[in-house]
Amino acid sequence: MEKTIAHKVFFSHPPAHVWEYLTRPELMELWLMKNDFQPKVGHQFQFRTNPLPKMDFDGIAYCTVMEIVPFERLCYSWKGGPGNGHITLDSVVEWQLVPKDGGTELQLKHSGFKESGNIFMFTAMNDGWLKNMLKIGDLLNNIRNGAGTV
Repeated sequence: MEKTIAHKVFFSHPPAHVWEYLTRPELMELWLMKNDFQPKVGHQFQFRTNPLPKMDFDGIAYCTVMEIVPFERLCYSWKGGPGNGHITLDSVVEWQLVPKDGGTELQLKHSGFKESGNIFMFTAMNDGWLKNMLKIGDLLNNIRNGAGTV
C-alpha cells in the first residue's frame, strides 16, 4: 500500500519570496540540506546529509527536476537507499504555491512510499518535511524583520 506525505503551510509573503527558498541552492541548504540543485527540467542533483543506517539511507537523495512552473509548481524525483547504487525509496516531491489573500499557501506532496521498508523513512520524513517547511517561514520572517535578505 502506497503512502503519501501531504502538508500545507501558509506564509504571509508573496509566492516569489517563497519560490526563492525552493529553487536557490544556498537558500535550500538553510532549511533542508546541502545540494547542487538547478531550476532546469532534467537537471540531476543531490541532497546530502548524514547517513542514517537504521533507516537504510546513506545520506544522499538522488533527484531529477521533472517540472517547473515559476512561482507556481516544482516537481522532482527523490531516490535513496543504503548505498552502493541500491535504491529502496523511489518517490516524487511536488511543491505547489497558491496565492492567497495576504500571502502564499505552500503545498507539499511526497508520494511513492511503496515498499514495507519505507515505513520508517515515511514517518521520519512526514515530520521532517513539516518542520522544514516551518523553517522556511522563520527564514522569511527574519528577512521581513531585517535579519537577512532573499
